[in-house]
Amino acid sequence: MIKRAAAAAIGGALAVAAVPAVLGAVGFTGAGIAASSIAAKMMSAAAVANGGGVAAGSLVATLQSVGAAGLSTSSNILLGSVGSAFGALLGGAKRASPSPPPGGSRPEGEQPGENVPQVKPPKPPLEPEKHEK
Repeated sequence: MIKRAAAAAIGGALAVAAVPAVLGAVGFTGAGIAASSIAAKMMSAAAVANGGGVAAGSLVATLQSVGAAGLSTSSNILLGSVGSAFGALLGGAKRASPSPPPGGSRPEGEQPGENVPQVKPPKPPLEPEKHEK
């Protein structure tokens, strides 16, 4: 139970802290869009698609707004809640135990294919068959 709570706390904190770091790394900074970044390429594609300007409310405009001003309190709460849920989910997951090999357990040291009866190929006929015409 404590492990799951710790994972939830870590997940929430990580989610809230990761958004500004990732946006800054991609090029959405407080000073604007960084030159030659992924953000600059996104802005160029959005401007070409909209006839020369970036539409208000578009993905690029929203990401730039978050990169410049940060997330609102309600957005941080929502992001932290989702991160906590994922952290609790991943932190409380039980690892599956290794399944036994197919065909039951094997004695120690026995390799797959050992002690398996081999099927003999069929013997050819002793006399050739005679065909009458």
